[in-house]
Parts: sequence; structure tokens; C-alpha cells
Amino acid sequence: MKESVHISGVPSTGPDLQELLVRVARGDQDAFASMYDAVSGPVLGLVRSILRDPAQSEEVAQEVLVEVWRTAPRFQASRGSAMNWVLTLAHHRAVDRVRSAEAAAAREHKAALLERTPAFDEVSEQVETRLEREQVRRCMRTLSELQRESVTLAYYRGLTYREVSELLSVPLGTIKTRLRDGLIRLRDCLGVSA
Repeated sequence: MKESVHISGVPSTGPDLQELLVRVARGDQDAFASMYDAVSGPVLGLVRSILRDPAQSEEVAQEVLVEVWRTAPRFQASRGSAMNWVLTLAHHRAVDRVRSAEAAAAREHKAALLERTPAFDEVSEQVETRLEREQVRRCMRTLSELQRESVTLAYYRGLTYREVSELLSVPLGTIKTRLRDGLIRLRDCLGVSA
């Protein structure tokens, strides 16, 4: 049965963690095994309290203990106890994992929103075009015969004002007036603001 480690300043009855950490810094594998036995429970408990997911907690706890093995030479007894140093490593690693998971979730949410943007709807586009055409036809019926004829030749057949004038044998100024008046009536009928 493992002995509990007390963080509250009450010395534990287990091995001296500071001495073990100094030996781990020199590469002593037996000291690391003893250190592992002494701190793995508190590390896992702290990590689990932050992550809540047992599988991720075990993974992060394992990463922390590997980090203890690799970075043991960085431990400075003057800055705190060995247990606090190990638990600080565990806390940082667990918080990093939470932030990483939150960032990934935010990226996935943003990607999902981008995927939800509606694709071009050909049917609705055709319906809108048809409705617009029908509205233009209806408004064209409100023009006088002379205006409708001039607008049709200029805007549907693509003739210039001069060509419309020659085709209808009407002075150019008269054609321009008919077109101007016809376009004003169309604009008003279609509800287009000037």
C-alpha cells in the first residue's frame, strides 16, 4: 500500500522527494522509480481535477512524469519543495491541454459554420429571375406604344438611339425623349430609387 504525500507542509513519511529529485537529475533510474511511486498519485489527482477526462488525465500525468525525468536538473530547492515543483509542472501541462482542446473546438466550430453557408441555390435564382422578368413585362405594358417600341428596340435588341431613330423614321430628339420618359415610368413602376 502506497503512503500518502502531504502537500500542506506536513512532511510525508515516504522518501525525501528533494533528495530523490537530485538523484534523478543525475540519471538515477532507481531514484526515478521511487519518485514515480511517490508523486504519480498526486499528479494524476491534480490533472484529473483539471481535465475531468480519465483517459486524457492518465496521458497528461504520464507526460508530466516524463518531463520530471527530463527536466530534473532544472529543479531549484531554493524556490520551493520538490512536490510543489512536480505539481506545478502537472498543473501547467493540464492547463495547456485544456487550452489546446478549447482552441481545437473553436477551430472545429468555425469550420462547421463555414460548411453550413448555403450553397448557390439554382432553383431560387431561377425563380427570382423569372419573377423579375414578369415584373418588367408588367411594367412595360404601362408604357405608351411609342415608348414601349423605342425601349424594346434600344434595350432588348441593342440598337443605338440613332439606329432606333432611323428604323422608326423619327427625329433623334424625339426618340431620346420617348426613351427618357419610358425609362422614368419603368423606374417608378419597378420601385427603383433614383
